Amino acid sequence: MIVFFGRDEERSYQAHIAGSHHFASGSFAARMPELVLATSGKDTLVFHCALSQVRGPSCARMFSDYLSESKEDSGIKNIMVLERGFNGWEISGQPVCHCKDAPCKGTCS
Repeated sequence: MIVFFGRDEERSYQAHIAGSHHFASGSFAARMPELVLATSGKDTLVFHCALSQVRGPSCARMFSDYLSESKEDSGIKNIMVLERGFNGWEISGQPVCHCKDAPCKGTCS
């Protein structure tokens, strides 16, 4: 499983889910081929934004459509949206990180 952070450029100064990849929603469409490469060997992708009400679900839908139209087999079987988004994740005490690594190595909390 791999987690994608669909917020704008906010990752540079906000916390994020430890181990997540950041693909800003504003440039997401142009970066979808890069996302396919970043997900090599993964079968489940989880998208989110702050609340998972707009940007995260929009990116998940856009990526699902992109894969449906693609002729290559990405190996991705599940595309999900994190319920309650990053805010819900953080409030529930799950691991967050403040690093600026891309992708996050998940070593901070």
